[in-house]
Amino acid sequence: MTIDLGLFGAHLREHQVTPESAAEVERAGYGTLWLDASPPADLALAERLLDATTRLVVGTSVVNVWTADADTVAASYHRIEAKHPSRFVLGVGIGHREVHAEWASPYDTLVSYLDRLDRAGVPAGRVVVAALGPRMLRLARDRTAGTIPCMVPAEHTRQARSAVGTGKLLLPGHFALVEPDAGRARAIARNAPPGTALAVANYANNLRRLGYTDEDLSGAGSDRLIDALVAHGDPATVATRLLAHRDAGADQVGVYPLGDEPVATLLAVAEAVRAG
Repeated sequence: MTIDLGLFGAHLREHQVTPESAAEVERAGYGTLWLDASPPADLALAERLLDATTRLVVGTSVVNVWTADADTVAASYHRIEAKHPSRFVLGVGIGHREVHAEWASPYDTLVSYLDRLDRAGVPAGRVVVAALGPRMLRLARDRTAGTIPCMVPAEHTRQARSAVGTGKLLLPGHFALVEPDAGRARAIARNAPPGTALAVANYANNLRRLGYTDEDLSGAGSDRLIDALVAHGDPATVATRLLAHRDAGADQVGVYPLGDEPVATLLAVAEAVRAG
């Protein structure tokens, strides 16, 4: 991929982002703004955010194969690429069995979806896959530009780099919370993802592969697990924790802001990176 995604990516959901806040994120130095939580196939919000910025790359993290028709997504990709060349990346994911009643053959379903995108002319070099386990990581390596995993500590990034090899994008996302009080930070994290997502099979199985136990995963997560998944503390500490993914082989670190003011958290992290 020839697009410059930048050192840090900002992850925001539809209700958290506006064209104005996208411009703020761009001015703060983020290279990419990732739209989370299964954006619709028309990708209209991505287009509006690109309209409001000048160099920021916008990506999806991720369009969901069960809810976003591949042909519609492909048409949206081509529309956006024609208007904003080399500023959009299509992240694709399989979703979760707990959410989708039609869940079946997730690997084969994702392969079929990538086939449809390919037939519709979406370049494989502009697609990344949300991959956690070894089989999905190999699919990302063989069929796309790379992978955009989430709910992962830096150790997963180290293993994922080994799985996808060099020359493929590795874009892990990590939760961030500017809160110096560790107890308060953990309480906030347990009442939002990641704490509320530990019962999701995809995430839980991946964390078990990394050595976390049923005790770590019980309830809303042990202190050890929460601390591995959430960079918390003052802004400088948060920035340092996030950069551990770079040391482990990431091309970009995606920042998932927790708390009531997600954009403010993103800006504080960016300022700490510049100051450091």
